[in-house]
Amino acid sequence: MLTEHTLHGVMVPIVTPFDHRGNLDIESFEGLVQRLVSRGIHGLVINGTTGESPVIESQELESLIVSARKVMATSQVIPLIVGTGSNDTSATIIRTAQAKSLGADAALVVTPYYNRPSQQGIIQHYQALAEAELPIILYDIPHRTGVSLEVETVKTIMKMDHVIGLKEGTGNIQRVFKLARSISKPLLCGEDVLFFASLCCGAKGGILASANLDSDQFVQVYELFRVGKIEESCALFHQLLPLVEFLFSEPNPAPLKWLLAQHGYIRSDRLRLPMTTISSEATKIGTQLL
Repeated sequence: MLTEHTLHGVMVPIVTPFDHRGNLDIESFEGLVQRLVSRGIHGLVINGTTGESPVIESQELESLIVSARKVMATSQVIPLIVGTGSNDTSATIIRTAQAKSLGADAALVVTPYYNRPSQQGIIQHYQALAEAELPIILYDIPHRTGVSLEVETVKTIMKMDHVIGLKEGTGNIQRVFKLARSISKPLLCGEDVLFFASLCCGAKGGILASANLDSDQFVQVYELFRVGKIEESCALFHQLLPLVEFLFSEPNPAPLKWLLAQHGYIRSDRLRLPMTTISSEATKIGTQLL
C-alpha cells in the first residue's frame, strides 16, 4: 500500500475507453496501462474524473481494477490508486473497501459535492473513511464540487493517520505555496498547467491527466526538478504547454480521448452522456499536435 513516504512523482489518471456502442473496451484499457507503465510513471489512477467516474458502474470498476492488476503482474508494478469519492459517506466507505479488496494501494477521495456540507461535516466524512482500512488521498477541487475547504480544515484532515496526501486542484498557486509549508504530508498538483509552478512551491509531484500522452516527458520534468536541474525542467514543461492547453480547451476527457484515438491508443473517442466528443473547431487545433 501507498504511504506518505512513497507518494510522489507523476501519477496518471487513466481514461476509461469505450467501444463505438458505449461498452467498456478492456482491450484498449489494458493497452493503455501497459504503455503508461512502460513510460516510467510513478502511479496509476483509475476511476477519476478523467476516467468518467460518474458513469462507471460498480461491476465495470471491478473489471478495470482487475485488468490493471493483471497487466502490472507481467510488467513493472506501480501504485494503483482508485477514485472512490462521492457525496454519500456510507457509499464512499463501501466503494473504498471494495477497491482495497481488489488490490488498490490507495483511494483518491474528492470532497463531497452538490450537497455542500459544512467544514465539520467534511472532516467527519474523512474520519469515517478509516473504516475502509485503505490509505486516502484527499482531493480538493472546489470548482467541481461547489465546496471550498478552509486551510484549517485541510490541516485537520491531513493529520488523520489514514490520510497520506493531498491532490490540490484549486488552481490557486498561493494556496499551494502555503499548504506545502503547513502540512507534513505530500501535496500533489491537480492542475496540469501549474505542474512546474507547484513543484517550485513544494509539491511532491502531480496527478496529471495530460500525462496520458508524452508521459515520459512529464516524468522527466519531475526528475529534472528533483535533481536540481530547474531550468531544464522548466524548459521541457514549456514545450508541453500546448498539449496541456489543448487537453483542457473543452471538457476533460473529450480532447484527451480524441488525441488517444488519433494516435491509435484506443479504438474510439466515445464518451458516455452527458459528456460528448470534441467540436470540429477543437479538432482543427488538435490536428496540429499530431
